[in-house]
Amino acid sequence: MGGTVKNWLIFGAGFSGLEIGRLMGANGHQVAGTTRSTSKFPKLQDAGLQPFLFDGSPFSSEIHEHLQQVTHLVMSIGPDEGGDPLLPANAHVLAHYTPNLRWIAYLSTVGVYGDHDGAWVDETTVCRPISKRSIDRLRTEADWQAFANTKQIPLCILRLSGIYGAGRNAFVNLTNGTAKRVIKTGQVFNRIHVDDIAGAVLHLSDCNLNGIFNVTDSEPAPPQDVVAFCAGLMGVTAPPEIAYDDANMSAMARSFYGEVKRVSNEKLRDTGYVFSYADYRSAFSKMWQTSIWK
Repeated sequence: MGGTVKNWLIFGAGFSGLEIGRLMGANGHQVAGTTRSTSKFPKLQDAGLQPFLFDGSPFSSEIHEHLQQVTHLVMSIGPDEGGDPLLPANAHVLAHYTPNLRWIAYLSTVGVYGDHDGAWVDETTVCRPISKRSIDRLRTEADWQAFANTKQIPLCILRLSGIYGAGRNAFVNLTNGTAKRVIKTGQVFNRIHVDDIAGAVLHLSDCNLNGIFNVTDSEPAPPQDVVAFCAGLMGVTAPPEIAYDDANMSAMARSFYGEVKRVSNEKLRDTGYVFSYADYRSAFSKMWQTSIWK
């Protein structure tokens, strides 16, 4: 399976989707991706992706025609105010005009688990999402599972933790002065480097697997520790600690602090996947040493 040339279509070639596309192209596969603006076309093309415009409307004739040859589909667009932006308007076309489609990945979030008071959760844990965006994600997971069942093809739901990588990380925040060390007793978060999101998609597709997988690092940690670690690597003073109750945060940022859980990646590791960055220390150390954080 791994040696077979695949034809990928990535809906939402943004931060994660673009990295998935780069990796697939580097492995000899054909890759296309969608974006909401033609101004992003050069960025997709530079990464080796054939660009298409998609804004949640019914598919253009170009996408409709391209779907005929697609073998692997990645859905990397989150739900909007109206729910899933792809299936409601395009389920019929996806169901009946994708004769070669044989595998789907849906990028979801560990937010669907909700709050578990710091306990470990895995793919068998009952989901009790709190925020509307996580409730929408869980509903969309079910919609994509129903679609895959109709097509009788494997679907991998990748539940992702906090995503970081080049251009989106604590080094950048420390450099531009936006880094904060917010202290809330008992608060931990899992993280995932974007390279491991791409790597997991490639691995799961090569194995032709089906099911839910937590794609997350192995060390849930307090967010202030990550900022301090990165400041140490940079040789700069870490920002002062701020009590959670005193922190000036957006409603969305504060909502993340309302959930505490430790997310296990054991199921993914049991498939044979080896993380490029199993924890934030190894990731940020390499990013700093190789200057690939900017």
